[in-house]
Amino acid sequence: MRIHELKRRLREAGAGPIHEHRILRLWSHALPRNSGKRRPESFFPSSLLAALPSIEAELAGLARIHAVHPGADGSERLLVALADGQTVESVLLPRDGLCISSQVGCAVGCQFCMTGRDGLLRQLGSAEIIAQVALARLRRPVRKVVFMGMGEPAHNLDNVMEAIDLLGTAGNIGHKNLVFSTVGDPRVFERLHQGSVRPALALSLHTTKAELRRKLLPRAPNMTPEELVTASERYARATGYPIQYQWTLLEGVNDGEEEIEGIVRLLSGRYGVLNMIPFNAVDGVAFSRPSWERCEQIARTLHQRGILTKLRYSAGQDVDGGCGQLRARAAEVQVPLRRAEDWR
Repeated sequence: MRIHELKRRLREAGAGPIHEHRILRLWSHALPRNSGKRRPESFFPSSLLAALPSIEAELAGLARIHAVHPGADGSERLLVALADGQTVESVLLPRDGLCISSQVGCAVGCQFCMTGRDGLLRQLGSAEIIAQVALARLRRPVRKVVFMGMGEPAHNLDNVMEAIDLLGTAGNIGHKNLVFSTVGDPRVFERLHQGSVRPALALSLHTTKAELRRKLLPRAPNMTPEELVTASERYARATGYPIQYQWTLLEGVNDGEEEIEGIVRLLSGRYGVLNMIPFNAVDGVAFSRPSWERCEQIARTLHQRGILTKLRYSAGQDVDGGCGQLRARAAEVQVPLRRAEDWR
């Protein structure tokens, strides 16, 4: 289901703009129909009241939590079952954050990620995207939503933008707290600034070397790191939100001195922050994370060279932290062994 289809059904049932907004707000916040000061019987038209049970049942059936894996850091990794039996992952993060999925599987095929091993199975509808937020809000408050779960949001752009619009309005998420993560796609830089809700942008960079990036992200758009950073910078200046450059640290692959010099060359003077995330172990992949001491040394060196760098400890590393692993385990997916040496 898509949100615009839901809105059409509400209007056909007699909903006006204020009724529609209230229903979308209650749904996206996982609140019962009788929440608020005005009782439904005195607020909604009778035709809408008659239609609501069927609509609410359909929304409730979009997704359910199949399994919960709590982490020692306060995170919770959720395996979410969809109506057709497919599953996706969401992660409740510390400090009221939520990471959600936009696709079942992924077509990019990043070599250090489990999600893309089966390729893209299907797109999520915008209502299925919002359903992940509603399920999470049944468990705890959610004040930040990041599109960093399963899938490449740019490959499901219409549905993701529709979900972002709802989250930034009826969903009451601050626009800068909606984070669109992408490997880089020209459509992203064209579309994101056109919406009434303009999210923050996170760019999965991972290396400053064009050839290595093509190996690590084999089906990402053929844009060089320089082109990606230039396009990202334009968006950052237009929105006032710094770009979040994402860098998964892979030992012996992208943690060397040459990459440090490349980062300084590429990001000096840019309006952004570099998030360095030590690799999350993935079954069947021989990449490894550098020692924590090496990670700290890299971040410290970049700080000294004028690059705002944050060293992140990826949430839920003790509960199948690499996105896609819960789904793979549930489906008993077998993946081939990959050697890190192949990507150096």
